Amino acid sequence: MNFDPRGGAQDNLGKPTLYIYPIKSLRAVPLPQSVLTPTGFPYDRRFMLFKVESDNPQSQPKLTKMTVTFFAQMGLFMQEIDIAQRLFKVTYTPPPLATGSGAGKDGPRTVEIPLEPDTDALETIDVSLHGSEAKAMRMGQAINDWFSSCFGWDVILVYLPPGNTRKVLGNLAPNSVHGNKNQKAIGASQSSWFSTLKSYVPNVLQDDEVKENNEGITFADCAPYLVITQESIDDVTGRLVEGIQADVTKFRPNIVLEGATSAYEEDFWGVISILPESDHSMDIVLTQNCIRCQSLDIDYTTGAFGKGEEGTVLKKLMRDRRVDQGKKYSPVFGRYGFLADKNGSLATQTVKIGDEVRVSKKNEDRTRFCTYFRSHMLASLIVPADWPGLM
Repeated sequence: MNFDPRGGAQDNLGKPTLYIYPIKSLRAVPLPQSVLTPTGFPYDRRFMLFKVESDNPQSQPKLTKMTVTFFAQMGLFMQEIDIAQRLFKVTYTPPPLATGSGAGKDGPRTVEIPLEPDTDALETIDVSLHGSEAKAMRMGQAINDWFSSCFGWDVILVYLPPGNTRKVLGNLAPNSVHGNKNQKAIGASQSSWFSTLKSYVPNVLQDDEVKENNEGITFADCAPYLVITQESIDDVTGRLVEGIQADVTKFRPNIVLEGATSAYEEDFWGVISILPESDHSMDIVLTQNCIRCQSLDIDYTTGAFGKGEEGTVLKKLMRDRRVDQGKKYSPVFGRYGFLADKNGSLATQTVKIGDEVRVSKKNEDRTRFCTYFRSHMLASLIVPADWPGLM
């Protein structure tokens, strides 16, 4: 059950509140429980798609990263985990025909992909996301051909195996030199309220990935975790015309909490503690706001930007959610988080339905998003052309 901030119990609403995205920018997979690791929930954004482009057959092809903001068709791909078979399934549903109703003439099609591919048979490939580089593995031709047939152009899928990560850039990491030293914490006694992690899937996402170190992230844009609240989602729904609900999965959260006293209270959160009264308590340090982009406006049934009310979410948030002075022309929704290093040890912990969550630290002021920088050029702040946005 949930815990009311006033002390009274209320019913568990049973909404899914843990999510992963095995292939970056495809649709969300809801979880009933998972494992907190330094690099995020196991299997979250371990895969990514790239468009293969070449003007000259004699030259090396260019790989263009594919994210839903720039390739809205990615919203047509559902993902589903099959733990028993150690794989996940991707189902592509063509958009309705322009001249009638129903799916495209070929109908839905599905491909199966191993959660942990055998990398011995895969080619190593250098990839980059927002200027943060990594060595990934190029998946086999059959899988690449399947995605290429769905999109209508050459595509490759790459895999980031456990142990391979990307650097966390900018002032996102808790120990960043551009950290928020000017933020003054408000004591836990002033900020504690309880919530419940609610969702639905198997407790098997906890094997090899729990052994990773905390030196980087996967293909998540900025941080291992994104935390939002149901109260803020409800606020977005309230901005839309009656009968239309905001789709929480378009905000790409990993953890959705319920029980905040008001929408956007999370803007000021510094740390949340899971199972705060137990011997297995884990903290997630919330370092920065999530800056939002046009991905909020995509219609997942058409694979295009929404028409009418569904295509206005970003615009409606622009009205009063441009509250981060570091990115003052874009709206904010949610907080990026990192698993805390407790006593020099980054242990792992299962989180599940019914676990208590407490805001154990608040900031007096909102944090300020710092533009990305390359670690070897700290004096030169770099703003990637496609930044910001969580995809």
